Amino acid sequence: MIALGLRLSLRGGGEAVARLALIVAGVAAGVTVLLVTLSLFNAFQATSARPCWECTTGTAPSGWALDATADGALWNYRQDYHAGQSIKRLDAAALGPRAPIVPGLARMPAPGQYYASPALARLLASVPPEQLGDRFPGTLAGTVGRAALSGPDELTVVVGRTPLEVAAITGTRQVDTVETGTGYDDFGDLYRFGFAVAAIGLFVPLLVLVGTATRLAAARREARFAAIRLVGATSRQISVIAATDAAIGAFLGALLGLALFPLVRPAVADLRITGARFYPDLVTPEPWQYAAVLVGVPLLAGGTALWSLRRVRVSPLGTVRKAAPRPPRIWRVIPLLAGLGLFAGPVFRDEGHKADEGLAAVALALVMVGLVLAGPWVTMLAARLAARVTGGAATLLASQRLAADPRGAFRSVSGLVLAVFLGTAIAGIVPAVVSGQQAVAGGALTGVLRAPLGLGGLPPREGAELLDRLRSYPGVGVLPVYALAESAENHLISPDGPPPRTAVGCAELARFPAIGTCPAGARAVMGNFERLVGVDNPLTVDRLLPLAGPSSRPATTTGLSLAAVLVRLDATNGADASGTGTGDVEPGGERTGADGAATLERVRTLLARYGADAPMTFAEVAQTRATLFTQIENIALGIVALTLLTGGCSLVVAVGGGLMERRQPFTLLRLAGTPARTLASVVLLESALPLVLAAAVAAAAGFGVAGPMIDGLAMKNASPAMPGPVYFATAGAGLAASLLVILMALPLLRHMTAPDNARFE
Repeated sequence: MIALGLRLSLRGGGEAVARLALIVAGVAAGVTVLLVTLSLFNAFQATSARPCWECTTGTAPSGWALDATADGALWNYRQDYHAGQSIKRLDAAALGPRAPIVPGLARMPAPGQYYASPALARLLASVPPEQLGDRFPGTLAGTVGRAALSGPDELTVVVGRTPLEVAAITGTRQVDTVETGTGYDDFGDLYRFGFAVAAIGLFVPLLVLVGTATRLAAARREARFAAIRLVGATSRQISVIAATDAAIGAFLGALLGLALFPLVRPAVADLRITGARFYPDLVTPEPWQYAAVLVGVPLLAGGTALWSLRRVRVSPLGTVRKAAPRPPRIWRVIPLLAGLGLFAGPVFRDEGHKADEGLAAVALALVMVGLVLAGPWVTMLAARLAARVTGGAATLLASQRLAADPRGAFRSVSGLVLAVFLGTAIAGIVPAVVSGQQAVAGGALTGVLRAPLGLGGLPPREGAELLDRLRSYPGVGVLPVYALAESAENHLISPDGPPPRTAVGCAELARFPAIGTCPAGARAVMGNFERLVGVDNPLTVDRLLPLAGPSSRPATTTGLSLAAVLVRLDATNGADASGTGTGDVEPGGERTGADGAATLERVRTLLARYGADAPMTFAEVAQTRATLFTQIENIALGIVALTLLTGGCSLVVAVGGGLMERRQPFTLLRLAGTPARTLASVVLLESALPLVLAAAVAAAAGFGVAGPMIDGLAMKNASPAMPGPVYFATAGAGLAASLLVILMALPLLRHMTAPDNARFE
């Protein structure tokens, strides 16, 4: 029976060869996309699982000495920033001969030396020293090895210092061993969630594609197998023939997909799905994944074939005594409407718009299930409506066929509705979140640089020195934030919020009116200004402001340590506080200039010398988070494009199978005088209508979910926004590519229905 199945597949005439070619092409496309997804996920997992030397915490130093028996080292790890890029910086000093070593280095740099990652070394060579290189004392003595890096574009520096120099930096820790655990964080969890969404969005359409490919010309095969049953074949023998017939095409398609993947792998390795490239050799599937694809796809195809032939196994006459399927009922839209109704109301029902997470999950599940259930009913409704309001033989024939079997018509595109829905929802939410983050305090703080100076801050004399040097820059406005001395009064629980821990001078605060105002006659006020300096989500800034007002308690800053500074580059030096260098007027009255970015980096270099932790403007903080959300949006848009293309492949496979099944009636229509153009229009309408309709319904549901979710986030500066042009370009290009794929199958119609071929089995 296996030999007979192979013979029918490989030597069954021109129709069998065409069917096999379509199966191989469809399965190969699906396998290639699957391998791309697996390779990117493997690269992400390998990068995330590397030893996280940056996570080394150590202990607070209680004293140290350099002698022959000393162990450990003094480490001070912090983030730096340059021109929109984060820099990982470690200042280290050995306390003895057995000091820990960062992975990727043969030895730690000696005092007066530093090692930089290859990407940072290139950047140092291209940027003036006063903007970056002067932050790292000493000379470049080598490069940081790959074991310490997450990718070829990472900026990392390890600076060798003396113990006294490192001890003087705020936040220094004594380290005996280097952390070897993984560096999972919230962003890593978010990316893993993105990959999970991608798996859902891609696996379903790929499953549909493989299933559609293996069901090609199912009706013709059912009739042939029923004939074999009539001459004495058993149901088990038919099952073996059918499974062999489907599995051989799927196996050849899987082999072709495995052969195509190395051709697209270089382009995949250049993708920046997490904002940076992975090392190219990590972007590859595991050997067991290759084996699983090579074995699993044929098994899936064989199982699909057996399921499609369940009627033939019951009776040899099962294929000629089929009853018309019952039309879908309207109840199918109830889950979709219920899910959208929950998002519009109960999910965000209280005044604060705080979401009920459990109810939100139920609502999302209802929408996703409802989209799949409602698809056939919507397809039937659209087909009947098209038959009523439009004229022409092509529209009538296509509409009648879609209305007669809407489940089969929708089946080939059912896999893309979830991905289009999720992609549209994300594309609708991200622009609103990004725009809300960029409007910090109405734009008044956008270009303000905030620089925390670590635990305890700088002593009064060193803090005064830093302020004098900052004020020496023309047009620079500075707001010093002082740490209040520890006292019982400062730890009292206030009914209005946490007790104040910092203070600012009223004269300096006047240059930052968005932050607040002092009471009349006060020289300084207490407040929680450190919360503003340490904020990592600009959406929370407007909830904090103002931090000072008429009811603020007066204070004095005399003799206090400097905890942080806010720096504004004003109009008098012609600098761009946000680093854009456009020459325009900023909302806060600041005039941008061509050297604004350079001035900003000079100030940042000065702050780095005093141990400032990642001095960043509020615009840069917003951009960092916006980049993360934009990357997630790009992944979603990539899913939309791939699933639309996959849906198109499923359709072209379905079109090819449909042409084989309807060769006889189409040929008779040609002989009766029906133009080939009319038949081509029928096939195009039957294929394009479910695709466009499914994408439109899924996109509408995505927009319906995005609006309430934006409102539910309670973002003061965020409002519903239409997705950007990239979304519409991606969706449009995906639909156009899918329709083009369908059009490529139409020439087969003219050949198969030629009058000379009017001979049937």
